[in-house]
Amino acid sequence: MADNRSFSGGGAGVKMEHFQAALDPRKQELLEARFLGARVSVPKELPSVTDPTISDMSAGSHIQMAPQSTVNTSQSIHSQDSNMSTGSSHSDKEVDPNTPEKTVRAPERKRKRKADDAGGGLAGGGVVKGGGGGRIPIPPPDKKISEYFKHSGSSPIRHGGAKSPSPQQPYPMLPPSPQQVGLPSPVTTGPFDFITSSRQPHPRLPPLCMVSKFIQTELTCQRITEFETQASSDLEVRNNKIEELTRTNEELRHQISTQQKAIDQHKQQVNKCIEVVKKLLKEKSSIEKKEARQKCMQNRLRLGQFVTQRVGATFQENWTDGHAFQELARRQEEITAEREEIDRQKKLLLKKRPSNSEGGGRKRNNSSALHNGTTTDSGFLKPDAVPGSLTLQEYYEADEILKLRQNALKKEDADLQLEMEKLERERNLHIRELKRIHNEDQSRFNNHPVLNERYLLLMLLGKGGFSEVHKAFDLKEQRYVACKVHQLNKDWKEDKKANYIKHALREYNIHKALDHPRVVKLYDVFEIDANSFCTVLEYCDGHDLDFYLKQHKTIPEREARSIIMQVVSALKYLNEIKPPVIHYDLKPGNILLTEGNVCGEIKITDFGLSKVMDEENYNPDHGMDLTSQGAGTYWYLPPECFVVGKNPPKISSKVDVWSVGVIFYQCLYGKKPFGHNQSQATILEENTILKATEVQFANKPAVTNEAKSFIRSCLAYRKEDRIDVLSLAKHEYLQPPMPKHSRVTSNQAQQQQQQQQQHQQASSFSTGIFGAMNASSSS
Repeated sequence: MADNRSFSGGGAGVKMEHFQAALDPRKQELLEARFLGARVSVPKELPSVTDPTISDMSAGSHIQMAPQSTVNTSQSIHSQDSNMSTGSSHSDKEVDPNTPEKTVRAPERKRKRKADDAGGGLAGGGVVKGGGGGRIPIPPPDKKISEYFKHSGSSPIRHGGAKSPSPQQPYPMLPPSPQQVGLPSPVTTGPFDFITSSRQPHPRLPPLCMVSKFIQTELTCQRITEFETQASSDLEVRNNKIEELTRTNEELRHQISTQQKAIDQHKQQVNKCIEVVKKLLKEKSSIEKKEARQKCMQNRLRLGQFVTQRVGATFQENWTDGHAFQELARRQEEITAEREEIDRQKKLLLKKRPSNSEGGGRKRNNSSALHNGTTTDSGFLKPDAVPGSLTLQEYYEADEILKLRQNALKKEDADLQLEMEKLERERNLHIRELKRIHNEDQSRFNNHPVLNERYLLLMLLGKGGFSEVHKAFDLKEQRYVACKVHQLNKDWKEDKKANYIKHALREYNIHKALDHPRVVKLYDVFEIDANSFCTVLEYCDGHDLDFYLKQHKTIPEREARSIIMQVVSALKYLNEIKPPVIHYDLKPGNILLTEGNVCGEIKITDFGLSKVMDEENYNPDHGMDLTSQGAGTYWYLPPECFVVGKNPPKISSKVDVWSVGVIFYQCLYGKKPFGHNQSQATILEENTILKATEVQFANKPAVTNEAKSFIRSCLAYRKEDRIDVLSLAKHEYLQPPMPKHSRVTSNQAQQQQQQQQQHQQASSFSTGIFGAMNASSSS
């Protein structure tokens, strides 16, 4: 059975170096016997295989060799182990004894191997490539070259009569050459393109796994080289870009690491600074606490202290005045004793007063004689002799001395009263400080804790029923704040705790949205533990208005007007926001004096009882329901808050207007206009506020009529007659003073408006008369 195998170069060529690298030595010998064992004798007509022209031809075209006879006759011609490819359709039995391969000698083989190694010769040759793209076969002497070609093209094809000698191991069919489809031959890279070797008996070889396909393309070598150059340049550019990006990435990483180190270093510095600030604040607070306690110890002896005394089976603390009050009391006693002595001396001096005339002396003598009951013979009373009687001059001098001493005692007594008032104010401050120190010592936040990792508590400012207010420092914002710590009673039921927390959160939600210079700002709220939470407020270094009034009783009208002007400004803001807010608990205790005196700025605080006038609950005509009746401070609430009935009373922002009038009255006169000396229980029992139909003004101190009119407009009994907040802000008493020429201009404008109105009324009246006359005449 014919056994023809075909191998091609170029795209499907097989190089010897590939076989040597892929096969073991034994298989290499078999392949060498297959490819190099045949002896080829080149005819004289044809050029030698090693000739340069043939080498040049082999680079561009395929030369097909004639089929060769077997060299080794010991093996069967039709052996199945033959690995030879069928190079032609001629019979394998036609063997010419004078074939060129029998005449080839060893030296030629060596030369051909060298030529083959050099890339221009044939190994066991069968096909020599021509320079013009055709194939030049090397025919045997007895056959013509034209018999080996059936097609115009020189590409080797498998003829129909040739079959695979090994059906079990079929070889893949090679694609047609480019010449058969009219395309230029592909560029070849191997030393040979197609070799047809004669069947030689040899052992079975494994099938070749390296199979490549022909690719039909119009690309030239120059174009392919350009593509390769461009690809290599693109690859180089890409590699350079990758290297550049890598370097940039490394630089950025280095910068990031440097910045991170700097940030870490700054954080460490900031933390160190914060630690130093905390340390300094704690030292300062400790020094202030120590000084406050030393001052209290000194004032205890001077102003007084609380002394625990036993009363029956219980102990209670009673106040005992200090030596300053005792000294004032002693001086007061001395003044009283001296005043009594002066009165006694005046009485004695009257007895020694001389008579101014005889008639007067007779009358006095007669009266004294009648008084003594002694008479003379003539019927006239005999005057008694006054021992040590004084002359008129001496009496005048003694009387003048007593009068001067009495006036000096009056002045000293007045000074003593002023000093007593001053000492009482100091005593009030001292009592307040003693209570604060006691509450601070009992507080669980007295050791400078840091709440919420940012608020350093410094000292206790005050204590209420369920809350403590501490002065604190915000470590994050670097500012002083006031931390109001709400502590719930552990014995409360859960519903009561929930109600208290709901109330506090409601206050927070109202207060946090407020932003006005006359309203204390609310910064933060957070939970401390299960039974306490904290609200952070703006810190104001000063007392409230209530404490100031307790110290000074009254405030001059100008300063009081300034305070009321600022309060009304805050109320105007509360009524202009959406939705508006009613403070409902406006009183002197909720007005903070930021500078500690009445000449500076004020801020209102404590929105715990505030009411939001939203669309659901508030009606502009009637107001909103009072859901917390009974709460608040009764002296500063209007009468409509005390109305009792089936339905809750209706309130509006005019509640705050009433409170403004009460506060202004208290600042001017030193007392509340209604229920001054009454308790809240008494006010409820006697319906004091419900009876407050009209406000009464005292004669002293002197107050302007404008201020009284302003107070009356605020304290109108019926809320319908009472001025509202926005109109109150435009009240002429709170407006800046108007210059004289502006007043004249405004008065003239008012007069012109009145005249125009009168003229319009007169013209309309005359028009009506003449119209009626014309109508009657026409009829």
